Amino acid sequence: MRRRGGLGCGCLGCGGGTLIVLAVLGALAWFLVIQPVRGFLAGWNTPPAQTQTGVQTPGLPSGNANTGTTPTPSGDAATPLTQADVRRFASVRRDVSTALGGSLTSLQTVWTDIQNGQTPNILTIVNVLRDAGTSIGRARQAQATALSREGMSAERYAVVRSAVNRALGVPNIDFARAAEALQSGRLPDLNTTVQTATEQERNLIAPFRQELTQTAAVGLLGL
Repeated sequence: MRRRGGLGCGCLGCGGGTLIVLAVLGALAWFLVIQPVRGFLAGWNTPPAQTQTGVQTPGLPSGNANTGTTPTPSGDAATPLTQADVRRFASVRRDVSTALGGSLTSLQTVWTDIQNGQTPNILTIVNVLRDAGTSIGRARQAQATALSREGMSAERYAVVRSAVNRALGVPNIDFARAAEALQSGRLPDLNTTVQTATEQERNLIAPFRQELTQTAAVGLLGL
């Protein structure tokens, strides 16, 4: 009497069954992870059109991705934070939020979950990247245009953004850096630790707090 093959050992044999499973997993990884990440980064890395003053939006710092570190301030970025800085930042953030459109909804959901003590996982980040993929290019262009209008350098904007994030309780998670890490085959930093804002930072941001709180989720995208 011949014995029937066990589970997973069909006409292709056990090895063939394993190859099929791996192929399916590979296809899922391509469509569910790799493609959304590539789409997001394609929009992120498209250089914004040059403005009249030559101000452009900040990109991913080379050699510093996913480390959670901040470059040493220099030039105008090294000067003390002022309320005028926060006003200009709020104006730029307003334009960026408008450009993100409907993709801001899923980002806001993730931000609410983080506030409730939940840590986003890789699939959560990929879903946000997928939703933002079609609008991230427009958001970056809107940021570049607004920075030029406000006479604000990309470096200065990044410094103010860090202060605003601290004052609003936005953690160090940066989904743009997470996308770069995933594309490079590395696990992204999902640390939701919130840095403490100084009393001065809280006071300077206070007049704009209500508006900036409504768009705080945008800080998760590094915008």
